Amino acid sequence: MAKLETVSPNKPPASRPLPKAATGIDGLDQITAGGLPKGRPTLVCGGAGCGKTLFAMEFLIRGATQFNEPGAFITFEETGEELAANVRSLGFDLDALITANRIALDHVRVEPSEIAETGDFDLEGLFLRLGLAIDTVGAKRVVLDTIESLFGGFTNQALLRSELRRLFRWLKDKGVTAVITGERGDGQLTRQGLEEYVSDCVILLDNRVNDQISTRRLRIVKYRGTSHGTNEYPFIIDDKGMSVLPVTSLGLSHEVSNERMPSGVARLDTMLGGKGYYRGSSILISGTAGTGKTSLAAHFAAQTCRRGERCLYLAFEESPSQLFRNMRSIGIDLEPFVKKGLLKMHASRPTLFGLEMHLVQIHKMVTELNPAAVIIDPISNFISGGTTGDTQSMLLRLIDFLKARQITALFTHLSSGGNAGSTWEGTDVGVSSLIDTWLLVRDIELAGERNRGLYVLKSRGMAHSNQIREFVITSDGIDLLDVYVGPEGVLTGSMRAAQEEREKAQAAERRQGDARRQRELDARRAALQAQIAALQAEWKGVSEEAKLLAAQEQARESAIAEQRAAAARRRGGDAEKAKNEL
Repeated sequence: MAKLETVSPNKPPASRPLPKAATGIDGLDQITAGGLPKGRPTLVCGGAGCGKTLFAMEFLIRGATQFNEPGAFITFEETGEELAANVRSLGFDLDALITANRIALDHVRVEPSEIAETGDFDLEGLFLRLGLAIDTVGAKRVVLDTIESLFGGFTNQALLRSELRRLFRWLKDKGVTAVITGERGDGQLTRQGLEEYVSDCVILLDNRVNDQISTRRLRIVKYRGTSHGTNEYPFIIDDKGMSVLPVTSLGLSHEVSNERMPSGVARLDTMLGGKGYYRGSSILISGTAGTGKTSLAAHFAAQTCRRGERCLYLAFEESPSQLFRNMRSIGIDLEPFVKKGLLKMHASRPTLFGLEMHLVQIHKMVTELNPAAVIIDPISNFISGGTTGDTQSMLLRLIDFLKARQITALFTHLSSGGNAGSTWEGTDVGVSSLIDTWLLVRDIELAGERNRGLYVLKSRGMAHSNQIREFVITSDGIDLLDVYVGPEGVLTGSMRAAQEEREKAQAAERRQGDARRQRELDARRAALQAQIAALQAEWKGVSEEAKLLAAQEQARESAIAEQRAAAARRRGGDAEKAKNEL
């Protein structure tokens, strides 16, 4: 007899993830954690022009081409020829898929005036045609576009609710993953206000216009049985289909690198610990107009390409041709790097489309190019495309995205006042706290001259200089010079040169004084040495004379003794006495 396993009432049930059908739409599967609920209906609703039909068609085509799941498309508005022509602009060949028996397309013409609201009215006719389309290709995915055309003539809410439930139940019983499109209602998600309640998943598409700038957004209103992103996500529709940007899925878990990337300016690298920026970090160069922010960015782009790495340069003020010409005047030729495929230039006005569209476009370009560095020049222009809060949110997501991919990001920012540091956080986009390395380029006006100065406001994770360098742009590029710092403050330009000349003159005068004092010391030393030599010669003479006198005295005493001895010998008897006297 088999032993029954006892289950503790306090033990949580085993987790069983909800089966999902991948959409193949870039970014959407990430937001939904795998796709739409498999074998269940999903309602896609929104206003006119928001992309409901294209969403449903791409879901169907991606399933047939990428996931081996044939599909059936039931349209109540557009004909098959119109749909094929519309999606052809997105790179999808619907006719070929129909011919290959991968997609079944059926146009059901519904006239509201022909709908008779009787007690025995049902959707058996639709079920028959839909079932035929499913069986023809073995469809795993089904699209109904749009549901208002099917139920537009209903006024009986009880009948409408009953038929909606029956339709959704029929789709579930068939085991197909269904996408049903619906028009946005007044104060509710759909016109009838009932579809969202019987759907397992509801996706709201929105095409809003703010300050004459249009932005498409997607929001998952509900998703039964699974967690999902709940924010609004921008999306675009281009020649490659639909792309959704998962704006908040990135956390603070990205990896960091200890590798350095040179800035292209040798003395700037010296100020940054001698090696340059960290790879994967974010760099901000801010300053007023004409301080050389773009020149610094161009140096970094050229240096990146010289190492054989790709760089994406997004210009929002100058065309590529104008940028190439201007940078050649300071010794930087970027055009050859473009021809080699190492540098990709993208120039547009910030008001071309909304901030979220810019963000999605940058995502797509980064994904396609996979660059080592991204330059945005300048980010301050994004303010014209939205509010300060919108701009800050957009840049926050962009910085997180680039850091997660270990891409070094360099941003320039046009400050609105004389003090770049104060205007950035006070009136502009205010993302300085997200920046790893912040360079300030400022004007220094002295003695009727306008010069530039650069200093490192902060650089996380590395020792960096706290000194100001004079910022000079020459025909050979950027050069950073030491500034004069003294009692009068910081001197640059001609005042610094004049101060340097004064210091040179003072140094020369000091050298001359030192030489004069050295000559005087040498002369005094020679005189003393001569005096010492004379004294030594005099001492030698005195010593020799003393020795001579001593010798003479000894000789005299010897002579006297000899005389006495001789006298004693002459006296005879007194010889012994003379000897004793001696």
